[in-house]
Amino acid sequence: KDRLVQSMPHVSPTNSHLAHTTLFFDTFVLLPHGQHRAFEPAYAYLFNSYYNAIGGQYPRPRRGLLSRPSLTEVMAYRRAVDEALGELLTSRALSDAELALVELGLQHEQQHQELMLTDMSHVFGRRPPAPSYLDASSPLCVLPLDPAPLSFLERPDGIITIGHAEAGFAFDNERPAHRTLLSPHALASRLVTVAEYEAFIADDGYRRPELWLSEGWDWLQRERVSTPLYWDEDGVFTLRGKRERHANEPVTHVSLYEADAYARWADCRLPTEQVLDLFAAGRSVVGNFADSGALHPLPAHGEGLLQIFGDVWAWTQSAYTPYPGYAPPAGAIGEYNGKFMCNQHVLRGGSCVTPAGHVRASYRNFFPAHT
Repeated sequence: KDRLVQSMPHVSPTNSHLAHTTLFFDTFVLLPHGQHRAFEPAYAYLFNSYYNAIGGQYPRPRRGLLSRPSLTEVMAYRRAVDEALGELLTSRALSDAELALVELGLQHEQQHQELMLTDMSHVFGRRPPAPSYLDASSPLCVLPLDPAPLSFLERPDGIITIGHAEAGFAFDNERPAHRTLLSPHALASRLVTVAEYEAFIADDGYRRPELWLSEGWDWLQRERVSTPLYWDEDGVFTLRGKRERHANEPVTHVSLYEADAYARWADCRLPTEQVLDLFAAGRSVVGNFADSGALHPLPAHGEGLLQIFGDVWAWTQSAYTPYPGYAPPAGAIGEYNGKFMCNQHVLRGGSCVTPAGHVRASYRNFFPAHT
């Protein structure tokens, strides 16, 4: 039953995630080969999230009204598409361009694996008493609770190259690699902790308009926000259920407005995506990802630059816009990223519910400021 619930317009029921990712392969790989596996013609309408070039879409805010198809029917659809796709791959009937679409579909599925966990977190977190996705007593990756001390790592000005230039998969919004000028800057060596954010709250951070962007202050008053999402006076809700907040774990579930206000309070600013790209480039992509099993941010441990990958997506002050020379792919696939390059901000680094191996130094996530 939990797979059918939609707790707010930005959340999709798990059933919709499963069917939508299947429809990608059905529409863009199987259909051109005459092997379309739509059990029900309405699937193309119900689970087409945003591809206007292939037809209309069922309104996103109403997905929670879809009691059908059932999970059994959706999983049968997935199995049929998997089998047909497997036959095509085995027969080597796919061109290089079609194989690139298969890879894009697999990366797309990984994105939705993360979204299913974030969406289910909201579904459970908004239902009293809040249930847990995982048993609270199940094994958890544990790091020392004493956080790494905060320092700032300085870099001089200069012209650098950012974006994806190597071989291997990258989304179109990560290209082309290009040069950009950076002024002298410094980046915090780790993420902001719960204790540090609690100090911001205690200093009336949510009631001081001078700390907030104008649009953020309006949002704050309208939504009556006074803490990060899932916080209350008793603790915090996690995928392992309700528990006390740990002072040294990273703060999470804050909007761009909140992150920006905290940075101003701390006499800092949010980094640009160019700065994060520079600091991440050339590093091994290791961190607390979904495969660790923690499914929650962990305290920083070690020396030097920490938590550049994993734990939480890091807001940047950079608007999500095309890189110089960017051109979306032709056809409906061009709607995957390009048409969202308006009124959104870039996030970097991945999170504790991102599949390991999915993120790169050049990876660009994006969300509106209020999310």
